[in-house]
Amino acid sequence: MSTSTPLEPELDGLSEGLSTVRLPRAAVLLVAALAVAVSGGLALILGWGLVGTVVLAVVLFDIGLPLWSRLVEGGRYAADRLATCLVYSAFAAVLVPLVWLIWLVLKNGLGAIDGEFLTYSMRGVVGEGGGIYHALMGTLLVTLATAVISVPIGIFTAIYLVEYGKGNRLARWTTFLVDVMTGIPSIVAGLFALSLFVLIFGPAIRIGFAGSVALSLLMIPTVVRSTEEMLRLVPSDLREASYALGVPKWRTIAKIVLPTALGGIVTGVVLAVSRVIGETAPLLVVAGATDSVNMNLFNGRMMTLPVYIYQQYSSPGIAPPTGGDPPGYARAWGAALVLIVIVMLLNLVARVIGKIFAPPTERRR
Repeated sequence: MSTSTPLEPELDGLSEGLSTVRLPRAAVLLVAALAVAVSGGLALILGWGLVGTVVLAVVLFDIGLPLWSRLVEGGRYAADRLATCLVYSAFAAVLVPLVWLIWLVLKNGLGAIDGEFLTYSMRGVVGEGGGIYHALMGTLLVTLATAVISVPIGIFTAIYLVEYGKGNRLARWTTFLVDVMTGIPSIVAGLFALSLFVLIFGPAIRIGFAGSVALSLLMIPTVVRSTEEMLRLVPSDLREASYALGVPKWRTIAKIVLPTALGGIVTGVVLAVSRVIGETAPLLVVAGATDSVNMNLFNGRMMTLPVYIYQQYSSPGIAPPTGGDPPGYARAWGAALVLIVIVMLLNLVARVIGKIFAPPTERRR
């Protein structure tokens, strides 16, 4: 003998609501083809360019597919399709300038890169020739010195804020100042470093270490924020278990907290380096520019890749008699491509380090 429950009518109504009419699988392609056709026709009539045609096609697609879904599937499916269309449209809008930038740099800079370009400086070069070796070495040295200054200060500041400064007035003021430093313009950091070194060494001082000090003002807040967030993600149970065993707090931080958050900390540091390696204004102000190789951070002007790009594009030289662009333009595009490759490699290294040092999860075990 079967018995029925009061839930059965509700389940039947739910199953009926789920078995609604759906759009065919080719609906997206049909609407996209119709949007492209209408946009192309209007572009031919009104004389629009490619950009206007593509924008109109995207707008027609974002309107047409949810409207068709509204008429056939109902309001819930239409809202879902509208949100999906907007997400994909926003993703495409972000992707277009990125792809265009990479294509433009590759198109203009790839032809300038060769063995001479990477191993020669601009010393004594007039017209064509020369390379970026002096700027490349300067960028590596200045960035390395910046990391040496910024990483210990940033990590120890984050440790204080998370482990020792809870509810402390000094910690609150430090957090506020870090937030302020995060938003300062790079030129302000350069002027601060310039005024500091001018007060100590005189008005003629231009050295690479001053550029490292200026960049450290931009890098320290990023290291503090990233390290602070990684330390907060460490479970409190690990700390409490260590304290319960009688381990001192400093040893708990050194042996438990930091190794657990090491992957995120290293990733944040590498990303902070990627953020400052392309700064131009502070280096132009305090490190100056030169056409020779200088491997001493504490003596003489030092060229870096961002300043080299600015200098070559602002003073490209004289165009050849046979026609074409001045030689400085090709060198600037080539240096820009090298700088982008360096930043990309740093980001890839950060990803790999994050994977290697990430704490094991249940799935990985």
